[in-house]
Amino acid sequence: LIIEAMAQAGGLLAYESGPADKHGQLIYFMGMDKVRFRKPVVPGDQLIFEARILKLRTKVAKIAGTAFVDDQLVAEAELMASFGENK
Repeated sequence: LIIEAMAQAGGLLAYESGPADKHGQLIYFMGMDKVRFRKPVVPGDQLIFEARILKLRTKVAKIAGTAFVDDQLVAEAELMASFGENK
């Protein structure tokens, strides 16, 4: 669930960072690399996500995501997303 939430945040960043002609297109989650869980997260913890664009191409974005609880790194991953075509 942590990686899913991180991917959602990264998808929003890719959408907003992409060119205006891509707005309105769907974004598809493609994959993840370098996933690491550093500390346990328990119910009641507040997760704070940070995402930054590593590469932004015409059809693909690569995003670095991190998750923190009380300023402690609990998870990190590199995520890939693809801009799709509306039908």
